Amino acid sequence: MTDALKRLSDEGVAIWLDDLSRKRITSGNLAELIDEQHVVGVTTNPSIFQKAISSGDGYEQQLEDLAARKVTVEEAIRMITTADVRDAADILRPVFDATGGQDGRVSIEVDPRLAHNTKATVAEAKQLAWLVDRPNTLIKIPATKAGLPAITEVIGRGISVNVTLIFSLERYREVMDAYLAGLEKAKAAGLDLSKIHSVASFFVSRVDTEIDKRIDKLGTDEAKAARGKAGLANARLAYEAYEEVFSSDRWAALDKANANKQRPLWASTGVKDKAYKDTLYVDDLVAPGTVNTMPEATLEASADHGQITGNTIAGTYDQSRAEIAAVEKLGISYDDVVQLLEDEGVEKFASSWNDLLKSTEAELKRLAPSEG
Repeated sequence: MTDALKRLSDEGVAIWLDDLSRKRITSGNLAELIDEQHVVGVTTNPSIFQKAISSGDGYEQQLEDLAARKVTVEEAIRMITTADVRDAADILRPVFDATGGQDGRVSIEVDPRLAHNTKATVAEAKQLAWLVDRPNTLIKIPATKAGLPAITEVIGRGISVNVTLIFSLERYREVMDAYLAGLEKAKAAGLDLSKIHSVASFFVSRVDTEIDKRIDKLGTDEAKAARGKAGLANARLAYEAYEEVFSSDRWAALDKANANKQRPLWASTGVKDKAYKDTLYVDDLVAPGTVNTMPEATLEASADHGQITGNTIAGTYDQSRAEIAAVEKLGISYDDVVQLLEDEGVEKFASSWNDLLKSTEAELKRLAPSEG
């Protein structure tokens, strides 16, 4: 076992786990990953909770109590998911304290069915922050058009945010703009900017999956040469945008007020194509001030045989632009791909949430006390 994860941390990449379940909390596994695998944060999403709760492991007693109280299925899910996030936040609290609030964070997402409703997203974000009631929580808001003003409003209220489902460079710039606008709002309200944190979750592997699918349909040698390059190129150009925005005059004014940069977070880092090395989206996206949230299989692979060779983003921008241009030259529209991925991402999380509603409702009915 190499200590690639320590080297990754030393390069300025925060390692977060892209998974959570009650069993992981109660068995001591999460604490173990923090102690032994340099994990300093946790992300969740509707699909992760659907998988965890549907497995039933550790949720029976709480479900039984909720059934006895005859709560609605929506309330039941909120009670279950916020309990897990609260407990995980408590386990990560020493990391939060040691890093001055930078890490030791747990993310929980607003109801994905609200992704296109700004007002409802803001209301849900406030409710989740109140329910979890831990300073080391991040509320996840999707980077849809409706999500952008919600990000500004929520940050402006002093609530830390993980912006999720970012695929395009244009949308990423809009996300950073929404964050800065939120900080400006918070500053005008007299809030302490040093307490407000944010990450921007830029999805990586799904870009390759969709573009490679289109490349394979073309089937030419020229097309095949472009396989597996767009995901990294897109993420690296996002880092270029990050460097640009957070060295601007607008940022300098907020920096003076002790604001925190919104760190880029590499999401969707599990490799989907077996033709690629399983640590591709870790080894090749190393740069200071970033977060890499990994499914457990990717974390284990990186710990076992990750190749951390220093900064693998610096100096790649021209090559990355050329790689995106090569895809466009094949007749594959970048704009079309990233919009499709955003739409599918929202749909997938909403579908997982609906599945979770159905399975939880069935459990509540099964456990409901008989009348009389």
